[in-house]
Amino acid sequence: MHDYEQALDQAARLWGVEPQYWDIWGTLHVTPAVVKTAILKALGIAVESAGELRDAVRERLHRAESRLLPPCLVLSQDDPRKEFSSNAPGGTLKVRIAWEDGSVSEYQHEGQGQIQIPLPGNLPLGYHEVEVRAGGAHEAMWLIVTPSRAYWPPAWDDPAWRSAGVAIALYGIRSGRNWGCGDLTDLQGVVDWVGGDVKASFVALNPLHAIHNRRPYNTSPYLPNCVFYQNPLYLDVESIEDFATSRRAQALRCRPDIDSEIAALRASEFVEYERLYALKLRFLKLLFVTFLYEKRQGREVGRSAEFESFIGREGDLLHRYALYCALDEHLHARNPDMWTWPQWPEQYRDPESAETREFALKHWRSVLFYKYLQWQLDRQLAAAQKHCEERGLSIGLYHDLALATDRFGSDLWAHRPFYVAGCRVGSPPDDFAPKGQDWGFPPPNGDRHYESGYRLFTESIRKNCRHGGALRIDHVMRFFRLYWIPDNMDATQGAYVRDRHEDLVRILALESVRNKVVLIGEDLGTVEPSIRETLQRYGILSYRLLYFEKHPDGSFRKPDEYPVQALVSSTTHDLPTLAGFWLAEDIEARRRAGLLDEGSYHAQRAERAREKQKMLDLLLRLDLLPSSYPRAAPEIPELTGELHNAIVGFLALTPSRLLAINQEDLTKEIHQQNLPASTWQYPNWGRKMKFTVEELQSAEILRDFTAMFRHWLDRTGRANVPTMR
Repeated sequence: MHDYEQALDQAARLWGVEPQYWDIWGTLHVTPAVVKTAILKALGIAVESAGELRDAVRERLHRAESRLLPPCLVLSQDDPRKEFSSNAPGGTLKVRIAWEDGSVSEYQHEGQGQIQIPLPGNLPLGYHEVEVRAGGAHEAMWLIVTPSRAYWPPAWDDPAWRSAGVAIALYGIRSGRNWGCGDLTDLQGVVDWVGGDVKASFVALNPLHAIHNRRPYNTSPYLPNCVFYQNPLYLDVESIEDFATSRRAQALRCRPDIDSEIAALRASEFVEYERLYALKLRFLKLLFVTFLYEKRQGREVGRSAEFESFIGREGDLLHRYALYCALDEHLHARNPDMWTWPQWPEQYRDPESAETREFALKHWRSVLFYKYLQWQLDRQLAAAQKHCEERGLSIGLYHDLALATDRFGSDLWAHRPFYVAGCRVGSPPDDFAPKGQDWGFPPPNGDRHYESGYRLFTESIRKNCRHGGALRIDHVMRFFRLYWIPDNMDATQGAYVRDRHEDLVRILALESVRNKVVLIGEDLGTVEPSIRETLQRYGILSYRLLYFEKHPDGSFRKPDEYPVQALVSSTTHDLPTLAGFWLAEDIEARRRAGLLDEGSYHAQRAERAREKQKMLDLLLRLDLLPSSYPRAAPEIPELTGELHNAIVGFLALTPSRLLAINQEDLTKEIHQQNLPASTWQYPNWGRKMKFTVEELQSAEILRDFTAMFRHWLDRTGRANVPTMR
């Protein structure tokens, strides 16, 4: 048994399974052998005996040592190494580097065994391909050259420079012109308000990823169908050029039943995902038919060329996504009980099968339609970011990249080898979730990403940087390690598995610089100090929330104790709004949803009372509240105007580079967007704004909120000053 444990430990270390971790309470957790075994088995390692484990270790080490080249090398421009390793068979090595710009360098090197081959001194940023030939051997590797840190705007050369923005849920925007959820034209109206009255620098958005738009399980923007493409629900149908020329679409829009349906969707309390998506698809298909007709008639030469160019740039990634959408629609129409791709006929579960390829040829119009939708989304997103620039917002749109991907979505169908079956991702127990969290989606296959030159990872960053000035990375710790939970185990029985974080963070910096996008890493939960040190070194902002910034004794940190290289905010979609926090509405919502027993409910209410008092004590001590203000939190039944002003001022006074105030917190709304661990028990991801876009600049009460926020931006130097990105 001792021999097996030694072999198991060696294999676990080699595949990145951590032997232990410290939780947020300072308790050490040792990874049990049964967890190590389950994770290795999920990775495809034979684990039945010590001999099998040792064979697996020897094979992995031999494969690495016998390769002429590693599959990928990621170097920073300032890296002093400027060389790569080769297991040379001896004699002359012919080296050829195909640079990204199309130029080629060729040279020779002599050597045998494990040698270092020098690279040219001035390495250009980008993705290059290195080939080495030695005797009859020939291998290639990706050489990815990155900057030393992520993009910072020129204004950040001033250490005192700070800015602010407003965070919104795009789907929740109300307006007198949309069809029942916020769209990309509504977004331009929000930009007018943020850049005009508020004088802020950015509008932060929920992830815009494509989802299945089915309640209650398929509406979370943080569990997308696809991380590479966007949700067609956000399209403004009537602003698409083909709408103006489509007689059928125009006639349909004028029908009383359609007008009535749009009015009902617009007036609904929550976003009606299925109804709205079905309605928009109905119109969008008519617009697509019009586009194809005009293209055949030669009347859309310019737009046709633009569409073909878009398809060419997106390549196989877009084709697989569109093919998945076409298959999903076709098979569900034939069998309404067929909801996910594992239920499809077996031949269609493989994106490369002959039957799938035949379907793509036979149903080419349907596949092309879904490409058309992404083209239109790309155009409308580009217009929204351009509108930000025209309105002088120095950052513009702030996008959000989700950690997860739906295990029944297109990403898993199209790119299955890049995910590990047999485990789910989650987080260990902490004070937010005492039993841990099981997020229910598979972890990435780090080896597969490395061997492919991180192509899919790069695309996920690049596509979410596009048409924006900032990108939030959900659960940025993913680049360093993820908490894996083996199947048939719960979240208390997981282990951390390491990834090649230096490679991933360097590529992140490269895409940030190329797209001129500021990076924010959501580093909440169990975070090793070394992770934050690395993020700081690469110029990635930390993500700090008022509720979590506390001393070990539970008291809240003062503004000057917040880090400079950070974004500070009041809350997130998963946490109570400021008004909800003060009323303990999040605790009441969990109770109503059946997520709390009576003991937990009363314990959380008691803890909330203590937190409110500590927050009040700090605000009084900082003179952010008048001396006449009540000293005891129980005397303040709700978020008063003075308390609201004090908390916003507290956040604005921090030295952190960026400040984001959620729209719900600016307008003192009570209900949060998402109640973790709930599905049908709470209207997750469907809650609309209290005010319409038209009211943002006209409602009297909003003028007070806007003036208060603007006052703090002016006072703390955060008011937007347009700068060249």
